[in-house]
Amino acid sequence: MPKTRINCPGCRQPIVAEIDQLFDVGTDPSAKQRFLSGAFNIAQCPNCGYQGAISTPLVYHDPQKELLLTFIPPEVGLQRNDQEKLIGQLINQAISKLPQEKRKAYIFRPQSALTLQGMVERVLEAEGITKDMIQAQQQRMNLIQRLISSPDDESRAELARQEDSLIDSNFFALLRRLQETALMSGDQEAARAFVALQSVILPVTTLGRELQAQAQEIEAVMTEIKQVGNNLTQEKLLDMATRDGSEVRLRTLVSLTRPLMDYAFFQALSDKIERSRGDGRNRLIGVREKLLEFTQEFDKEIDEHRLNARELLDKVLALPDVDQAMAEVMPAVDDFFIQEVNQRLEVERKKGDLTVIGKLQRIMTAIQDASAPPPEIAFIEELLAAQDEQAMQELLEENAEAISPEFMDLLSNLAAQVQRGEDKELALRMGLVYRQVLKFSMRRNFSN
Repeated sequence: MPKTRINCPGCRQPIVAEIDQLFDVGTDPSAKQRFLSGAFNIAQCPNCGYQGAISTPLVYHDPQKELLLTFIPPEVGLQRNDQEKLIGQLINQAISKLPQEKRKAYIFRPQSALTLQGMVERVLEAEGITKDMIQAQQQRMNLIQRLISSPDDESRAELARQEDSLIDSNFFALLRRLQETALMSGDQEAARAFVALQSVILPVTTLGRELQAQAQEIEAVMTEIKQVGNNLTQEKLLDMATRDGSEVRLRTLVSLTRPLMDYAFFQALSDKIERSRGDGRNRLIGVREKLLEFTQEFDKEIDEHRLNARELLDKVLALPDVDQAMAEVMPAVDDFFIQEVNQRLEVERKKGDLTVIGKLQRIMTAIQDASAPPPEIAFIEELLAAQDEQAMQELLEENAEAISPEFMDLLSNLAAQVQRGEDKELALRMGLVYRQVLKFSMRRNFSN
């Protein structure tokens, strides 16, 4: 989101906030989720401590749904001509990125929403979500707010028990989206609060306990595969799949070992069924049916991901400014997109199309730049790689300005995460780094 200088609604002092006025799903597929989460245009004032939503005109555009919505908060206080000018600029910005063949009649008839909630409801209606479903989602959001505002974990657990029927799969999906949105906006405190809330409600709710049991089963499968390592053969995989035919276990095996589940694997499974009798035979037939169903679902999902990546790459290549296009679609870039870029590079090199090759190379550069660790993480990696404590001290002296309270919070969180992991050597190294940085920070504060 672009950074904008605004006046704090609390103290009227100038502050910098990330303000997003255009949600264009056509160029940024994550825009829909970001808009529906409601966690956007949040400002925090370092002067008075104000934190809240900033009222600003909004435009939502989804070319696939042929949906173009506008909303101007009454409190903005813009004159009608100014409103039309600003909204017109945002709409033109969206239309300019739309291929000529997709510029249909709907773009000339934008729908105006009277309230932000009304705008959200129109987006959801286009997704096939009814008002009853919207109200249920609002109930879940209200419950999350009540849980977050509860004074302690005991109160949260009791409230979760009372509202057990409302805490369903959609509730946990909403909680996860709020956490992801908080991370994307850089609000680490809110993200930690959502994670902590989930850890409280999981063991005290019906679905939460089911999810925990599933997570334990998935972890057990992953541990088993990790222990086998490179020695995993189709014979061993067949034994793992037929030993326990629970759906969670079989889905996990498919997601982790799909390449091994080929024709030869299913032929071996069929041979095992033929040798079996009675209930054992029926159980194995059920396992085969589930594996065939799950592999088909997995393959279909992979094909959809590849198609989406191909379409996104085509959109980027069709735009004149590749660098700007990549900045806008970067949240949607994943491994499938990168694979598509590499494959397209091979094809275009054989064709010798230098123009397309140049664009593809700029796309790869943009991805590499975006995937580079932030300066704070890069500095922590330098400290971890230091040969001894003296080398750490020299690095700290050279980068003293980087040792801020925010950096200490980040380092503390990373150290805690590593301590809970399995890499004991890394945990020891991270602990040493944390102690050295803490000593340096305390010594500097004392000297000041």
